[in-house]
Amino acid sequence: MSKELPKNISHELKNDIPQEAFDWYDEYAHGGMDRRDFIKKLGTLVAIGYSMSVLTSALLPNYALAEQVSFNDADIKATYETFDSPLGYGKGQGYLVTPTNKAGKLPVVLVVHENRGLNPYIKDVARRLAKAGFIAFAPDALYPLGGYPGNDDEGKAMQKSMDKSKIQQDFVAAAKYLKSHEKSNGKLGAVGFCFGGYIVNYLAAVDSTLINAGAPFYGTAAVKELRKNIKAPLMIQLGELDDRVNKAWPDYEEDLIAYKVPYQMYMYKNAKHGFHNDSTGRYDKDNAELAWSRTLAFFNKHLG
Repeated sequence: MSKELPKNISHELKNDIPQEAFDWYDEYAHGGMDRRDFIKKLGTLVAIGYSMSVLTSALLPNYALAEQVSFNDADIKATYETFDSPLGYGKGQGYLVTPTNKAGKLPVVLVVHENRGLNPYIKDVARRLAKAGFIAFAPDALYPLGGYPGNDDEGKAMQKSMDKSKIQQDFVAAAKYLKSHEKSNGKLGAVGFCFGGYIVNYLAAVDSTLINAGAPFYGTAAVKELRKNIKAPLMIQLGELDDRVNKAWPDYEEDLIAYKVPYQMYMYKNAKHGFHNDSTGRYDKDNAELAWSRTLAFFNKHLG
């Protein structure tokens, strides 16, 4: 008999699924294996009694599960806005969400997606920030190719085909656009996940005056020669089971200490890479909510 798990497994991650399955997904999601090899490896678990449908539903995203704040929420207003990026792809576009129940200038937060474009989970993160009183802007790196295509496999392939240095410049341009927005109080935060976590670290390092606070979730550091520029306080969010990202942390921390960067690092017990993403089985509700509450408090302290 196959090992069946609840239909809402993306919100009720079960220890039943071996950690190696999540490691395979991480490798697949980051280009280390193609979909065919990923499914083939999952087949080895099917052979010992797991259901393939349960495994794929646990590991692959289901964005219907990720909406915490509706785009129809009366407290926010969402629009798509373009910005100039002369050193990147020329023009960028992002999802801008503003609170409707707050007057005056407000702190602004750039939201940076993973390595597959502006998917529904990241848009919902932007809405969560606006609901909490920030103006949030989530650019889509895939805009020069037509934007997020509606599925992560295609989005990942599109982003992989692009020039990383131009993508980075597009996010620099997006940060400058947001910081100078007419409703901005001039204080810019940045939060990102996986590739987006790397971009947050990069924005802090490429220009010491660009961001005022950064909260990278399970992202790698900027290249070593740029780290001396970091001035903004950082809140580093890591999952205990994320060996791929965590192995680079000691070197990064050494530089943050050497350059006297104000930082906090939180290592979330038994959390996997992607533990904040509530559209997949990697989601860890308790750790995600704790990390998010810390992030909001961090931004309120440094941007408010």
